[in-house]
Amino acid sequence: MLQLQAIREHKDKMISALKKRNIDGSALLENVLVLDEKRRTTQTRLDSVLAESNSISEEIGMLYKSGKAQEANVLKEKTVSLKKESKQLGEDLNHAEEELQTLLYQIPNIPHESVPSGNSEEDNEEVYKEGTIPELKDEALPHWELAKKYDIIDFELGVKIAGAGFPVYKGKGARFQRALIAYFLDKNTEAGYTEIQVPHLVNELSGYGTGQLPDKEGQMYHVTSDDLYLIPTAEVPVTNIFRDVILNESDFPIRYTGYTPCFRREAGSYGAHVRGLNRLHQFDKVEIVRAEHPSTSYKALDGMVEHVKTILRELKLPYRILRLCGGDLGFTAALTYDFEVFSTAQDRWLEISSVSNFETYQANRLKLRYKDKNGKSQLAHTLNGSSLALPRVLAGILENYQTADGIKIPEVLVPYCGFDLID
Repeated sequence: MLQLQAIREHKDKMISALKKRNIDGSALLENVLVLDEKRRTTQTRLDSVLAESNSISEEIGMLYKSGKAQEANVLKEKTVSLKKESKQLGEDLNHAEEELQTLLYQIPNIPHESVPSGNSEEDNEEVYKEGTIPELKDEALPHWELAKKYDIIDFELGVKIAGAGFPVYKGKGARFQRALIAYFLDKNTEAGYTEIQVPHLVNELSGYGTGQLPDKEGQMYHVTSDDLYLIPTAEVPVTNIFRDVILNESDFPIRYTGYTPCFRREAGSYGAHVRGLNRLHQFDKVEIVRAEHPSTSYKALDGMVEHVKTILRELKLPYRILRLCGGDLGFTAALTYDFEVFSTAQDRWLEISSVSNFETYQANRLKLRYKDKNGKSQLAHTLNGSSLALPRVLAGILENYQTADGIKIPEVLVPYCGFDLID
């Protein structure tokens, strides 16, 4: 959520930056300032009325003590009027604050200056590419055919149990999933991230804290009877660890990693591009989350990018990194790098990780602050990234490592799997 003071001081700059998202923010930000002025005026009047009422109450007490009951009774009539006015002002203030909060929730984060302009994923900027795309024989199969051939993933059984987008992993497929999770967690903990296990459902406050609500409400599974949401990513519960927390500067950086299943409705996703593991309603992901001092958050973002690079290098998968354009940038992010693995059998790139800096946007919603050297409270920066999402990594490995004898297991994963070939 954008900071009111920043909007007051940098409205024109913010309007210009929001154009990168193809948003005309002039009316939105002007409405914010109008509501903010109304809120502040109401607060000032309420404070004045309460102060006057308190002063008169003290005076009434003094008059009674002095035997001036008649004068005291006259003033008591005035306090009745002031109490009525203060009650109405209190209601007006609550209404103005709710209106202001609702409006602020509708405004996305301001893109970082390095974010390119653009309308869609077609305008994202490739900033890095590494790895050699293997040359597969004509009979090479896409991962959903390989999964069926080697009986490691059963998509039809998942449909029977739950519906499309809920695959069942079997035998070496299930073991391979477990191996990937353990490998990703080990890599993250070796890099200094503390492993944690978190709930797979969150309350409404947690959804608002990280920005999934109200922006992505229709994409989340909602348990209405308990008013809980199945998590779309571990980012939500892990980042909410910091909600209503005040840190010291010496606490930075704080780094967490966690594995969770993720649940997404993916409403409106159809076609060949969502086949197999390409897009699921339930999938596994290992996440990394950081709370950082504002002065070091972009250095931390670069470090997260390099960390994901090391994993993909060890897996020996061809990949590229994109800097997302304004039109493709997530609602809460200031800057995002997407990692994509090349799917040889599908002849296209598959997104397998997003690494983002949210600057103070989430922290303002979460009320995540730290005390600076002068003892003043400041908003921290939050960052998160996939490290990694399993379905498309698995798809890339199945397709790029397929041979006439079976699917080779990347060397780094053999100790985790206990086998070196799926046949």
